[in-house]
Amino acid sequence: MSKKHPRSLEGDDDGQGGTPMERLLREALEARAGQISAHDLRPAAPPSRRVRRLRPVYVAAVPLFGLAAALAVSVLGFRGDSAAQRHDAPPAATVPAGPSPSAQEPTAAASPSASTTSTVSPLAPPDGVAASSTMTPGSGAAVPYNFRGVKFRIPNGWTVPEQDASSSTLCVLSPGAPAGAGAKDCAPYGVSLTAYNTAAEVQGAGWPTMGSLDSDAGWSAQPNCPVWGNPHAIGKGDSLKPADTGVRTKDIVASKTISKTQWQVSCNSRESFTAQLWGLADDQVFVAAVGLKPEYQADLVSILDTLDLSGRPAPALKAHQNDIAITVEGLNPGQSIPNDGTTVQVSVTYRNTTQANCPSVQPLFFAEWYAGSPGTVVPITNGSLERLDGTAWKPLGLGVGGGMDYATQGKDAAFPLAPGQSRTVKYRFKLTRDDAAGVLPMTAQAVLPYDGNGELTVIGQKSTPVRVVVK
Repeated sequence: MSKKHPRSLEGDDDGQGGTPMERLLREALEARAGQISAHDLRPAAPPSRRVRRLRPVYVAAVPLFGLAAALAVSVLGFRGDSAAQRHDAPPAATVPAGPSPSAQEPTAAASPSASTTSTVSPLAPPDGVAASSTMTPGSGAAVPYNFRGVKFRIPNGWTVPEQDASSSTLCVLSPGAPAGAGAKDCAPYGVSLTAYNTAAEVQGAGWPTMGSLDSDAGWSAQPNCPVWGNPHAIGKGDSLKPADTGVRTKDIVASKTISKTQWQVSCNSRESFTAQLWGLADDQVFVAAVGLKPEYQADLVSILDTLDLSGRPAPALKAHQNDIAITVEGLNPGQSIPNDGTTVQVSVTYRNTTQANCPSVQPLFFAEWYAGSPGTVVPITNGSLERLDGTAWKPLGLGVGGGMDYATQGKDAAFPLAPGQSRTVKYRFKLTRDDAAGVLPMTAQAVLPYDGNGELTVIGQKSTPVRVVVK
């Protein structure tokens, strides 16, 4: 023992002199030390709630504080940081920062929309699918998803398998897909959604394209037999034969005209499948189901019904295609148009969105082909169309056929548009009883003056799908 500390700390009484106050303090510390067991020296369990750090207590008697501290170190064998560990939260590496979940604060796993197998957020990533992503929707509800700006809902039980994040196509597998199925098995076990973002992607695409919808074999880029339960390559005895050239229809999805073609295809005398393809021309978005079981048709329709393209910019397939913004008043997506000769008045506004002057904008407004268009060789929508020129209504052709004669009828109505300037043109049209029920796209275009030669140069377009009602 150092001569600076003549009192012994190990005897019962020898060398333990001092004032009565010191003896009382020493006895109290020894009694407290006797209550410490090995259990008390075990590391504390992680706190179940945030622990408030205790403020230090300062003893008024400064001389006694020094003596008490020395005795505590010697008798109890405590380190200052060990004592602190009994009150502080463990390091962040072992326990997440912040309060842990409690009965009043349900964890993410308790949420019905949470997924224990998901490695990506349902609404992310906005520009593709992350590598190693497998997303299982929660029970009882469809899960929102965002693929390249196309928002939709994945039906309950359907999954997004791991796939190339740079691909323009997303595969969503049905609940009936076999274990281990992946994106390559989308036909026949799932639904594919393709969204082209650039003109280069469209030009480099083999399938699907809008041209696929008009092709007899537009259901597939590579001939095979995507039969449910037995998908296989063409083999002996197989001969892919479409039962028809495809049934073509139009409908309304996300307030836009969507084109659909459906094919019935036989692989051989025993095996056949149904191929369905939808396309949104202005947005270059496609949905395909090749060989999908009929029992999943309702889920397929629900995917289409929940498509939302409001936040997706339409890809400019050609230069200056979106120079003129077009708005239409008097005609709304899904509006019922009777075929009894009722007149419908429409106002079309053309606005120059560029910083350059457009010396001549030719306005066009016409009815596209639809399933109810009369005629067999060249179906053309009947009815009449007029444009208001000054105070007089000028007759125009309503429907378009295989040529572009309609594009020559608006040359006399061409007008210049300075940057930011707009011009409104008024039209009125009516249908006849020859026009059957169906979804009819009414399209407004801004083009460069067209003389009937070469290709039509479109610098702005707006299509409004309406429903023709038989009266």
